[in-house]
Amino acid sequence: METSMGSDDVINRIREIQTTGGNLNKKQIKQHEPELMRSALYYFPSWEHALKNAEQ
Repeated sequence: METSMGSDDVINRIREIQTTGGNLNKKQIKQHEPELMRSALYYFPSWEHALKNAEQ
């Protein structure tokens, strides 16, 4: 599977959404940012792991 986002891009986008007060609910991200979800699941075992990595 190819993805247009790198792992750093995924982390940066998650942080950007957090900063602007956006919703990081898995269902919302799947609907509104499908490329972010695809890329996150490509680089991390789960959406929760991607969120945890963004916190560091």
